[in-house]
Amino acid sequence: MAETIYTPEQHGPRIRSFLTSILEKGGFELDIDVAPGENPHPEIEDPELVVRFSGPDVDLLLANKAELLLALEYLTMEMLHMPHDHHERMCFDANDYRMLRIAELRLSATTAAERVKRSKLPFRFSPMSSRERRIIHLALRNEPEVRSESSGVGPFRQVVIYPAGMPAPPEPPREAGGFRPGAPRRGPGGGPGGERRGPGGGGDRRGPGGPRRGR
Repeated sequence: MAETIYTPEQHGPRIRSFLTSILEKGGFELDIDVAPGENPHPEIEDPELVVRFSGPDVDLLLANKAELLLALEYLTMEMLHMPHDHHERMCFDANDYRMLRIAELRLSATTAAERVKRSKLPFRFSPMSSRERRIIHLALRNEPEVRSESSGVGPFRQVVIYPAGMPAPPEPPREAGGFRPGAPRRGPGGGPGGERRGPGGGGDRRGPGGPRRGR
């Protein structure tokens, strides 16, 4: 990332005001901290801003595979009018959810790759954010027997793992509700361990769930 665009000084007040309004209307007891980004995995994600939540209702943010956390992330990006290719510059976190999520995605990628090697059939994840798709792609970059591609558009974009020699089929027409006929096999919820994401997770949506750990 060459130039820093999003900073706590410039964007923190707008983010806090926006989120505080939503959380107060919802009756949530949460504290918000907007801080400079940290990069424990710079090859995977290197955010400029991290929005962290703490307080009695953190578990509600992380319920249902962090559906509410990811929804708030998505709404905040929309409020800031962030271009799609800027989404990786900001991330929301609570109880180290992001670190756990990275570990889970790496494991899901490895598990799905082994399934594709055995079955010789493609595997499709549920829609997820560009940041999480990148984690899947990077986890498989040294797997010569399979390859991964992103498929779909907008919030329906998802990762498909193919046997190395299998060409990707043409994109089928989308039916009402975002379903495609004849889609490759997928596990329960879309991932080897179950995958379901809300807005911002690729529709993590995202899309893309983390193991619950007292969150």
